[in-house]
Amino acid sequence: MPDYYLIIIPLLLPMLAATVCILCWQYLKVQRWIYFLATLTNVVMAVQLLLHSNTGEIIAMQSGNWQAPFGITLVADGLSAIMVFMGCLLFFIISFYVKGNINQARLKSGFYPLLLFLQFGVLGSFFTGDLFNLYVWFEVMLMASFVLVALGKDKAQLEGAIKYVTINFVASMLFLAGIAVVYGIAGTTNMADLSTKIHDVDPVLATVASIFFLVSFGIKSALFPLYFWLPASYHTPPIAISALIAGLLTKVGVYALLRVFTLIFTHNVGFTHEILLWISAFTMLSGVLGAIAQSDFRKILSFHIVSQIGYMIMGLALYTPLAIAGAVFYIVHHIIVKTNLFLIAGIVAKIKGSFRLSALGGVYAAFPFVAILFAISAFSLAGIPPLSGFWGKFTLAKAGLESDRFYIVGIALFAGLLTLFSMVKIWTQVFLNKVPEEAPEPNYANQWSFLKHEYAMTIPSCILVLMTLVLSFYPEPLMQLATLTAAQLTNPEHYINAVMGK
Repeated sequence: MPDYYLIIIPLLLPMLAATVCILCWQYLKVQRWIYFLATLTNVVMAVQLLLHSNTGEIIAMQSGNWQAPFGITLVADGLSAIMVFMGCLLFFIISFYVKGNINQARLKSGFYPLLLFLQFGVLGSFFTGDLFNLYVWFEVMLMASFVLVALGKDKAQLEGAIKYVTINFVASMLFLAGIAVVYGIAGTTNMADLSTKIHDVDPVLATVASIFFLVSFGIKSALFPLYFWLPASYHTPPIAISALIAGLLTKVGVYALLRVFTLIFTHNVGFTHEILLWISAFTMLSGVLGAIAQSDFRKILSFHIVSQIGYMIMGLALYTPLAIAGAVFYIVHHIIVKTNLFLIAGIVAKIKGSFRLSALGGVYAAFPFVAILFAISAFSLAGIPPLSGFWGKFTLAKAGLESDRFYIVGIALFAGLLTLFSMVKIWTQVFLNKVPEEAPEPNYANQWSFLKHEYAMTIPSCILVLMTLVLSFYPEPLMQLATLTAAQLTNPEHYINAVMGK
């Protein structure tokens, strides 16, 4: 029997758990335990799926036994398995952090059901094998994430939520228009079927269709020049929500770009992927320059999301097995590190009562443990060897040099230096400098007092730092899986055969 349960259980469990949470609306402790058990179970299922994908086998499930391309297709290949695992892990880890970061008012407003519906949408996006169904999953994800971003009475938060949903609504309209174009020219929206038929249509029309998807997914993944909505909205909600959407949701857009520009739109690589390469360069530079100009902890990290997305798209644009393997490795590294940096920013704010760099200082002297957590994550983001960011950037740089794209390698290295500069800026002002006189009175006097009362906020950060260190000093297993995934993406015949039943 095919291993369909590896798709069915992770997908349906959050929806069922969310439904039960709604039925237990008045019982927050029950909701908390339902969320915890559901997300823990999904982590276990995701680990099994990841081990299965390491064999190179692709699982393709046709709902209702309707054969592709007529039915609803769900697929789990190497890329899907990696993204599902990272998504399940983040949703589980956040269950600890919520205790010290989300107030009762938000919890009573359906926080746990919303998180579970968000996971439902995210995992559906990773599993679907059809463009129209991907649009549907995106909308499920958008609705849940919008309410989470807007959950609260803060004016800045509501303003950020409106910006977030408006620009994503525009992206959804462009996505739907692109689907209409490809269906009109190829007669299908099944990605495997479309991969074979797109080469038989007018290449100009196929290229026009690809631009719709490039712009739509470019907005969702925050590519230059379409990223302006992200730093205007990601810093507004509570850190538990910011960390989750910062670490994961933009990667759904990157995943979609990887999927369609390796499986479908490969008819004119010299045009589409060259555009992607230049976009990646401007994304890296504009994002890191924006980060340098900020003076708020969360805004700096938000702009860095933009910059780091550029490295992932660089791997896709180079379009070699090594480059795509580097992009996949970098996605995993960035999800871990970026999520943790937001969590650490929340810890600092919990201690000091502010996110403004000018109001912070002296964290290293009183809270050395927090400083160590930040240092490992920050310098990994900057690519300092031998931390995990170095291996991702090294692989991408090597792929760029092998492709004789020296300029993109130079831009990537320069952006890395600027990233280091901005991380040193945070390190100096927040951790090394003395506490400014105008700083508010800290909520905790020392790290032992903080750890005693806010241990739930520290556990997720410790887990993510441990994962960062594992990837740093033992990167080979992930690199092997990323290489296998890159081989599947650059040779889509196995994917097509698995879906079409050949």
